Amino acid sequence: MDRFLTEEQQMIVDIARQITDELIIPQRAELDEKHEFPRQILNAMAQADLFGLPIPEAYGGFGGSCLDISLALEEFGRGCIGVGTAFAASALGAYPIMIGGSEEMKEKYLPDVASGEKFAAFGLTEANAGSDASGIQTTAVLDGEEWVLNGTKQWITNGGEAQIYTVVAMTDKSRGPRGASIFVVEENDPGFSCGLKEKKMGIRTSSTTELIFKDCRIPADRIVGRKGTGFITVMKTLDSSRPGIAALGVGLAQGALDMAVTYAKQREQFGKPIISFQAVQHMLADMATQLEAARALTYAAARHIDAHPKDMSKASSMCKVYATDVAMKVATDAVQVMGGYGYMCEYPAEKMMRDAKILQIYEGTNQVQRNVIGQELNKEYNR
Repeated sequence: MDRFLTEEQQMIVDIARQITDELIIPQRAELDEKHEFPRQILNAMAQADLFGLPIPEAYGGFGGSCLDISLALEEFGRGCIGVGTAFAASALGAYPIMIGGSEEMKEKYLPDVASGEKFAAFGLTEANAGSDASGIQTTAVLDGEEWVLNGTKQWITNGGEAQIYTVVAMTDKSRGPRGASIFVVEENDPGFSCGLKEKKMGIRTSSTTELIFKDCRIPADRIVGRKGTGFITVMKTLDSSRPGIAALGVGLAQGALDMAVTYAKQREQFGKPIISFQAVQHMLADMATQLEAARALTYAAARHIDAHPKDMSKASSMCKVYATDVAMKVATDAVQVMGGYGYMCEYPAEKMMRDAKILQIYEGTNQVQRNVIGQELNKEYNR
């Protein structure tokens, strides 16, 4: 279907597709098996200037739109959402600085993220705080000219690999969510360390660790925006990033559909290819239709966000919840179409099925996304 892309957007797709076909797909099985961070591939993305897509031109980036970023992530997702997640997480870590950082902070950190010279990460989730960001226990106390951070973050993407971390901590617990602030922590700051890499069901090539703060001291000017504005910045950050997760889901579903159709055309039973059987045709037809619907919603949501950046919560949540649910279903159906072969690690279908699950969980579970959509509908119908 015609996706009405500009010439520049088609160029983004072509570059991302080349990296996916030439680097990601040939290496994805080995990276998954070894739980190896895809540094070589990320370096290739940096050389292609793709890390600069979300960063404003004033800081060395391209000032790309939400749709521009989603197009690149869709292609990476087609190859491996673990690699795509490592790429996307750097943008996620930079968003709070772009949204609320001072001019000096932006000039200091964003050019290195735009060039891919340094990776970023976003430290929000804790043992008792994820979907409920108000449950954060990590604290930051001002001591003279320094903030002192104490606490532990859990399941942080790019942990141990990033050089720049945007971290949410409570500066006034008595104010609940209004007492949260965001800070920039650098990899070598005293009192900061990362835990061991987590062993995960899927996206094994991305690094996931704890972030540990034990009297971690950082300069006072490392606070992002004003004290107490962290929760608002977190919500704006996630609204900005969720279409990218939807795009990863669209890409994964496309890869799974491609594999299922190719297999169904080659696999013969009862003397003919299984794609000739109506039962298989109907499965593939549903997979293809759901995929196109997810892509259309993701593109529409991204275009809406680009045009209306102050009104993006509902669109962001809608595309995230729908596209990632579709990714899980299409990946599962691809395994079913391929039968025993789909279940074997020799073929990528089982990896896609394992990987797809995290899309329904991270950056706000799909149950929470439905809450957001419902709350936005309630506001709209009360106007």
